[in-house]
Amino acid sequence: MREIAIELQAVDKSFRNTQVLRGMTLQVERGKTFAFLGRNGAGKTTAIRMLLGLLKRDDGAIRVLGIDPEMDPVAVRASVGYLAEDQTMYGWMRCEELLRFIAPFYPTWDHQLALEYSRDFEVPLQTKIKHLSKGQNVRLGLVLALAHRPELVILDDPALGLDPIMRKQFNRDLITHLQGEGRTVFYSSHLLYEVEPVADEVAILDEGQIVRQSETEALRSDVKQIILSREQTERFADDARVLSRHASGCDVALTVAGAQSVVDQLQREGMEHQVVDLNLDDIFEAYVIGRDESQQETIAADYQSAGTGDV
Repeated sequence: MREIAIELQAVDKSFRNTQVLRGMTLQVERGKTFAFLGRNGAGKTTAIRMLLGLLKRDDGAIRVLGIDPEMDPVAVRASVGYLAEDQTMYGWMRCEELLRFIAPFYPTWDHQLALEYSRDFEVPLQTKIKHLSKGQNVRLGLVLALAHRPELVILDDPALGLDPIMRKQFNRDLITHLQGEGRTVFYSSHLLYEVEPVADEVAILDEGQIVRQSETEALRSDVKQIILSREQTERFADDARVLSRHASGCDVALTVAGAQSVVDQLQREGMEHQVVDLNLDDIFEAYVIGRDESQQETIAADYQSAGTGDV
């Protein structure tokens, strides 16, 4: 039986007259690294703040490790490690002083583990926080998020602003110290090409709705680009499987969900075609940019009616 770490059911959230989340539904299985993908303003941080009990939902249900974060936010935060891109710490403290300051807030804090992580992540313990580089600041934040041995780690665009080498090092640390220990990781990011190698499963958020949730490998297998002549693409004009289309010369490239069924159809009809594999960045773009508004609402509605599994 699947054990669920995070569950949102039909969650709505508005700020004044702006609806940020609309019927958001998703599940995150324990022990998985889950990538939560969306453009800036899609609602990622709003959803995360509700998971931590920092915001109240307008409607729907949320459970984090079996706990409603609105009812018992302290219990949730005691079991969750959280690292945000804009995390602010006391600049006048030395790193080691901050570790000792934070410790009493967590009953399960392991100071020896904090020192081990600091060594592994090359955090200069005797340096004042205001003198840390951006990369050192992120790695210190990761130490603070992990030293109380959380069951669930939530990372909200933590590597944003780091240079490419630092981002790769951060993901290396993520793999080594979180996946290796079987932790559940909820990773919000728009650096898709770097999330792709570490994510077991992804959810794509667009305009406050989940438009696709799938295991990463299954998503790449299901969504492909198919190149056809202009004449051949006419029969796909109203096909809901088509996520985006781009014309080039005499050919048209269709990005489709359910690629295998489309390929089978083309083969039965003897139509010449070419199939191109896509990376996660390409697939994300097709879902959130390649469709008009009416198609977005239709696909999101189909997804919600099908549940939180693959569609």
